[in-house]
Amino acid sequence: MAFSGVSVIKFAYILGMLMVIANAEDIFLEWHVAIDTGIRPVFADQPVITINGMFPGPLINCSTNDMIHVNVFNKMDEPLLFTWNGIQQRLNSWQDGVSGTNCPIQPGTNWTYVFQTKDQIGSFFYFPSINFQKAGGGFGPIRINNRIAINVPFPKPEAEFDLLIGDWYQESYKEIRSKMKKMQWAYFSPPDWMLMNGKVSLMNPNTTEHESFTVTKGKTYRFRISNVGTAWSFNFRIQNHRMVLVETEGSYTNKIKLDSLDVHVGQSYSVLVTADKNPADYYIVASPKLSHADANSSIYGVVVLHYDNSTTPPIGIPPKGLDPFNMQLSIDQAKDIRWNLTTGAARPNPQGTFNVTNVTLSQTFILQGSSAGIDGAPLYTVNNVSYLTPETPLKLADQFANGSGVYELDKFPVNASNVDAIRGVFVATGIHRGWIEIVFKNELEAIDSWHLDGFGFYTVGYGIGDWNPQLRSRYNLYDPVVRSTVQVYPGAWTAVYAYLDNPGMWNLRSQLLKNWHLGQELYVRVYDADPNPNKERPPPENLLLCGNFEPPPAPPTPSAPSAPTPSAPSPKDPSKGSATSQQVAWFKILTIYIATTLFIGQ
Repeated sequence: MAFSGVSVIKFAYILGMLMVIANAEDIFLEWHVAIDTGIRPVFADQPVITINGMFPGPLINCSTNDMIHVNVFNKMDEPLLFTWNGIQQRLNSWQDGVSGTNCPIQPGTNWTYVFQTKDQIGSFFYFPSINFQKAGGGFGPIRINNRIAINVPFPKPEAEFDLLIGDWYQESYKEIRSKMKKMQWAYFSPPDWMLMNGKVSLMNPNTTEHESFTVTKGKTYRFRISNVGTAWSFNFRIQNHRMVLVETEGSYTNKIKLDSLDVHVGQSYSVLVTADKNPADYYIVASPKLSHADANSSIYGVVVLHYDNSTTPPIGIPPKGLDPFNMQLSIDQAKDIRWNLTTGAARPNPQGTFNVTNVTLSQTFILQGSSAGIDGAPLYTVNNVSYLTPETPLKLADQFANGSGVYELDKFPVNASNVDAIRGVFVATGIHRGWIEIVFKNELEAIDSWHLDGFGFYTVGYGIGDWNPQLRSRYNLYDPVVRSTVQVYPGAWTAVYAYLDNPGMWNLRSQLLKNWHLGQELYVRVYDADPNPNKERPPPENLLLCGNFEPPPAPPTPSAPSAPTPSAPSPKDPSKGSATSQQVAWFKILTIYIATTLFIGQ
């Protein structure tokens, strides 16, 4: 049988796609989440949230399209949820792990998350999403590796390092949480420390250990850097070493060489670092933005890049980065971070296949982050509305009551501020398969940071001052980077585009923990009326019920009839695999059949 060149190319492409699908794996993890008062990261007796005894938590190391099963045992004394920062949960907001989608895992119980890293690569992290618990730990790194069939746009590094950097309080997260009823603690009282992989600066005279990364001269390494903090943006740099930025939150970027990099709360980046200096030890530094702190301050993070044959400690003082108060420098750097249009990412086709050059917008949200006192309580707001968390998750209310009794859809404005500052359950319609423009405005004195669950958005514009429609002419619509968390500078605006092709209930929030905890969030309901599970997943078989749909207590005697509950599926036997896994298996068979048919038919 003879085949044309086109046939061979077509078959090779299909075969490559089959390899991508067939290599997906199920990864099973068991997490025991507990409080440990003996870790003392800042030399204080305080509760630290650990996972399997680890702080930070364990790495989730997976690849595109893998199925992740995380059985979480809550051994703490309060309810718990985990969210997966930047994981899009395609068609499956049931696994998003925020208050609007999930009932919390109660103390002394366990629950299994099952989600797929569908069509994603890159650097991300997870953290506890309720009760201000992120300020107590429980966070850890996520790597989504490329499939073998997909080329990575840089040579394979010698090794990869996960570097979780974030601010930390001297006091217990529970104490901070209880004090936020007072204006001083809600609006001021910043964190006291900067931790790097859970450790304080080597410059601190009380430290007995610090983080260190060992490298070999001449080799290149990938650092996956995440800001897991609660308040501080930071500037990151390595003494005498330049960095090459290559990826952010699942998008490969144009390669740019940097002496330092601003990383805002909730963001993740990958940089390549070549060990091309004389063998010695060098400072790795993370210093807060909008701060006069120096290298001896507790809010300076300093660790070591150690050459494997070095006997020389770091020399001099830690290097300085960008002026922490010069916002224009930071904006200029942000504008230079652009999408690599020619490389593939999770799929073999180039990232630039999907672009925003000629899109038609279906809706615009103009969201202003601010603060307000409401009924004597210091709160944060979006368009003068402070989110009030209902006892019933929004997604649960949608499933069983079409939202009735829990929220009123589109009650609050999305492109102007409410006249009076109020509290309410803020849920807005996102048009399914429509393009949305979101303009974030910041009235606060801190650098804000906004995150949208369920999507990557195209970061098309930054500006100082007020936003107006004429500023759209300045947008970068050619190669804006796609990410899920974006900074908004004080007295400034940031604009993003997103294509709402992922039906579900999706959290849109400030990543600054106090802001989020005190109301700076809303939910975007992207609805598809088609019940086809290929459009949106049904509730998981192990669905937890609470709020308006909490099951009644068990009958007092075995002979008594069981009380009816809402039509939630029964708990699932993990050994039988998930419905999604079974769908993937059938999809593999179908794809192989189609590929064979196409090939034979040439």
